[in-house]
Amino acid sequence: MARKMKASPARIAFVILNDTILVLFALLCLAPFLNLLALSFSDGLPASSGQVTLLPLLNSGKVGFNFSAYQYLLTKNEFFRAFGISVLRVVLGIIICVSVELLAAYPLAKSGYKIKGRKYYVVFYTVTMFFSGGLIPTYLVINGLNLDDKILCLVLPLATNAWNMVLFINFFKQVPKDLEEYAYLEGAGPLTVLLKIIVPISLPAVATVTLFTAVAHWNNWFDGYIYMKTKNYPLQTYIYDIINQLTTLSKSPDPNTQALIKNLPGKTIRSAQIFIAMVPIMLVYPFAQKFFIKGLTMGAVKE
Repeated sequence: MARKMKASPARIAFVILNDTILVLFALLCLAPFLNLLALSFSDGLPASSGQVTLLPLLNSGKVGFNFSAYQYLLTKNEFFRAFGISVLRVVLGIIICVSVELLAAYPLAKSGYKIKGRKYYVVFYTVTMFFSGGLIPTYLVINGLNLDDKILCLVLPLATNAWNMVLFINFFKQVPKDLEEYAYLEGAGPLTVLLKIIVPISLPAVATVTLFTAVAHWNNWFDGYIYMKTKNYPLQTYIYDIINQLTTLSKSPDPNTQALIKNLPGKTIRSAQIFIAMVPIMLVYPFAQKFFIKGLTMGAVKE
């Protein structure tokens, strides 16, 4: 039986120092989120005057502790409708965006002699990294296709992303060529090779692009404000609209409305809406982490 080597004092000191530094960095990264959560649960005046730190429960007598911001956001049917529209948008966006980018990146990962005009296609996609059609032409296209106030007007303009394409292309170039050649010898077509060989091997890239696409669609609010009617706002646009309405609500003669928003300055409700919108993405990340590891394991192919 092999003897277990005893760690040297220098090694032990290094491990302790390394772990301490990592824990401190983790706490530094966590502090803004705790402050955001504390602000969302605090009274209006302490939040506006900068008295809230990290944990309002520890200083409840000083800064107050209430659920008014969440009560205002979560007790409305419009909120849950907007949440559902955002979820639908993310699902459709992932399906359409990842499919289009996979189908476009796979041939562009080939060498020039296998696909004619490859460099021109690459230049075409590269230009879109730096230039876009602009807001007015995009709006005219959406309006001309009669997509106003439809979920597709939020999805189709983001159907492809040049940065994601570059990621896919670079990853596909690392796939062993022998695998594709064996598949072609067995009678497989290009689509079969892509779906049954290339995609499983490229799961880390697919997972990364899926996560980037989900975050982009979930956080986007401006296009919903431009293209959608109020009743069909996605979540981020709906919350943005609520913040804009606070000034109007503060002038309302209704006593119930005044009592509800008395402790809701913009800072408190903004913190609540940011935290609510952030929770789904925070829940996705641990599963995405596991998926990255699984994808890397499946991609360990020997030539």
